Amino acid sequence: MLRKEGFLFMLFQDAILEFGFDCKVRKLSPKSINNYQKQLRYLQNYLEQEYRIKSVEQVRTAHIKMFLAMMDDRQRKPRYINDLLKAFKTFFNYLKREGHIKENPTTKVKNMKQPKTKILTFSEDEIRRLLNHFNGKSFLDIRNRAILAMFFDTGMRLTEVITLKPEQIHDEYILVHGKGSKERLVPVSPYLAKTLMKYRMAREAYFEDKLPEPYVFLSNRGKKLTQEAIAKFFNLSACHLFLYLLLNDTRDFFAHFLRFTLGDGIRIITEILNVLVVIGIVTGHRATYPHHTALGVGVIFADIHSLPPFCAWFLP
Repeated sequence: MLRKEGFLFMLFQDAILEFGFDCKVRKLSPKSINNYQKQLRYLQNYLEQEYRIKSVEQVRTAHIKMFLAMMDDRQRKPRYINDLLKAFKTFFNYLKREGHIKENPTTKVKNMKQPKTKILTFSEDEIRRLLNHFNGKSFLDIRNRAILAMFFDTGMRLTEVITLKPEQIHDEYILVHGKGSKERLVPVSPYLAKTLMKYRMAREAYFEDKLPEPYVFLSNRGKKLTQEAIAKFFNLSACHLFLYLLLNDTRDFFAHFLRFTLGDGIRIITEILNVLVVIGIVTGHRATYPHHTALGVGVIFADIHSLPPFCAWFLP
């Protein structure tokens, strides 16, 4: 705390620590908390260097706008700048709610306009070739094909697949631990169930004399896969198949690509067969499809199990 003219003011660094503790209490992921702290310290350093501001009560709307303008001058992407602003709004909303400040300096600050990004999906031929690329009988080929089938059939996020544990997989569904400690049920198609069974048998045989880590998908050393490891074998296979990468940072490229491909495929099938499938619940994007969330999960499972497995549409 900072004492000035008989009043106590909260130091910016103390406010960041208190906010971080609140995030832990709310069960935010360590990654989210670290991102918040990194973004807030960036603002803290700027305010101290440019305006000698040390307490949160001294921050004004103009200071926030000047910081964001500086980011724009440094040619940072609008999406990055808006992510910073989102973090600042969350931070100052917390401080106002706790009574540390009277006014939120970010209230009147608007997001920067972002260019619309066209999301591409795999073509049918690319899906078929990508799946058939891992047709071998080695542990890695069977594992990689199972990972691909998991992405295509469930639309799970990359981190959700990496952290998946055997006890989460059931006969007809997978219990997914998603973002923000949210859980959802994802149906397992007959094709995916068969692919996972083959992988489980290969996994048990491969690690027969070893004690692997308690995750479904493992490296050849029995360790949990990393994002970089999955990106590496996906990118190598993509180069082999002449699929062009359009993003600089490809760690999440394929996982997001597969999720949009899944959504696009299900949308086409629903139009043809007039079968309603709630994509938002399956892929964990409920807010994107608010008009669909009234249906129960049982209805979705029944609809999906009545359709051919997504991967099977593209296999010979």
